Amino acid sequence: MLRRLVPMLSATALAVCAAAQAGDLGTIGPAYPVAEPHLLDFIRARLQEKERNGELQKLAKDAQTRGTAAVTTPTPVAGVTLAQTTRTFYVDPTFVLDRNILDDKGRLLFAAGTRKNPLEIVSLSKHLLFFDGRDRRQVARARDLITFYRARKIPVKPILVGGSYLDLMKAWRAPVYYDQQGLLTRRLGIGHVPALVTQEGLRLRIDELVLP
Repeated sequence: MLRRLVPMLSATALAVCAAAQAGDLGTIGPAYPVAEPHLLDFIRARLQEKERNGELQKLAKDAQTRGTAAVTTPTPVAGVTLAQTTRTFYVDPTFVLDRNILDDKGRLLFAAGTRKNPLEIVSLSKHLLFFDGRDRRQVARARDLITFYRARKIPVKPILVGGSYLDLMKAWRAPVYYDQQGLLTRRLGIGHVPALVTQEGLRLRIDELVLP
């Protein structure tokens, strides 16, 4: 074994020495400097170009217009239509906990599986009136209902499923709300408006109203 290793080591040593003593072989083909632009410089140049040709100002104005529209006239609630027939139904708001509720020290407050009806603790302080602010007839009907209940000292909270709540607030000089993303209408099962939500015992009563 030793006899075999000696020639191999000698050959390797000779190769290393030859490489160490090798001269400069010169450049094979032309060499070029790295010319890739810096990413931030590229972005800055593009922005300056868009600013010169007015495109940047247009993009900013479009974004401002979209933002204003999203605030003043939110996206209408999908699937909610004008009531064609009168319908009354009830909703039981009782919920069941799907996990244990603990306090800040890890002690059990409410166990998973606990059933609770929020109306046992807090009653519905106002009637909820859902309607589409884009429909003048619904707006007029909502106004009449609010006036009717106000005369009986029953407050009503107007909630839009479409239209501009800001415009209506200016016209009525009173708070108007919006069912963002249809969270309330879906939870209550409201498919048609105008719809009035009231409390009867430990249930919520929903009346979908036909316009006169």
